[in-house]
Amino acid sequence: MRIGLIMQLNGRMGDDGRASPTWDDIRSQVSTAERVGFDSVVFEDGLFYPGKEEDSGLWEAVAISGAIAEATSTIEFGPSVFNGVYRSPAMLAKIAETIDEISNGRFIFGIGAGNTPEEDYQSFGFPTDFRYSRFEEAIEIIHSMLKSGEANHQGRFWSANNAKMVMRGPRAQGPPIVLAGGKSKMLRLAARFGDEWNWWAHGEAHIESVRPIIEQLDQACADVGRDPATLRRSLDIYSVDPLGIGFDPDVHMVEIGGTTGEIADALLEFSELGIGEVRCDLVYEGGVENKIQAIEAMTAVVDELHNA
Repeated sequence: MRIGLIMQLNGRMGDDGRASPTWDDIRSQVSTAERVGFDSVVFEDGLFYPGKEEDSGLWEAVAISGAIAEATSTIEFGPSVFNGVYRSPAMLAKIAETIDEISNGRFIFGIGAGNTPEEDYQSFGFPTDFRYSRFEEAIEIIHSMLKSGEANHQGRFWSANNAKMVMRGPRAQGPPIVLAGGKSKMLRLAARFGDEWNWWAHGEAHIESVRPIIEQLDQACADVGRDPATLRRSLDIYSVDPLGIGFDPDVHMVEIGGTTGEIADALLEFSELGIGEVRCDLVYEGGVENKIQAIEAMTAVVDELHNA
């Protein structure tokens, strides 16, 4: 089984006036994950998160992706879910193709209909209505651009007028489309347009919280005449505790901890649902140096999943 690392791009301004995490912090985390043997690192695509007392900001995901492409050589990377509202679909396909070229075919093109809450949409001037309909049009354009190299679409929300890639990256049909969604309409879009489907695990039941969604995904594939086995599946796990810190029930929705073997066994259980990759949010306390320690503590877990 493949294993990835979830990395946060969000933070607040500290007393010293520096944003956290810095680019140096991000590069250190990705470099450590690459050295440990993680297959991938994924991160959020957002603008800011409103808080009760203080807002949290984020670094922009496209710029971070380009920097990671140059700073690494083997690990795959990208947004767990590009926010489908932030960028026009034809442009987003072009962005994905370009970063895939820079990284020599290591870019993860995750995409979804968008995040909630939507305060960042309003603040940055993006629409908040018709989220699914907007995304349905967008993914049709993106799929056509990547798979055929061009797109023509006149829709209610998006258009592409003889848009062409012309130059192509290292993969003939561009980076695989990883479509994230857990509701029935999004699952149907994953069955139609996705090379891979992604979601996240929540609740104490672990596997049992995901099983019904997998069953709906398989049915969606059958409905469009697709063999479910041709759609890869990945799952974002919140959270894994390799340092034995303990879980805050108000923050961590999945509790996976214990010995190396116990963590590996818990993650491997998801393979019975056809999950080919788990991407782990790691519990840690304090600054980035403790996050690095948590990443390094996963070394044996990474080895066990690769050798299973």
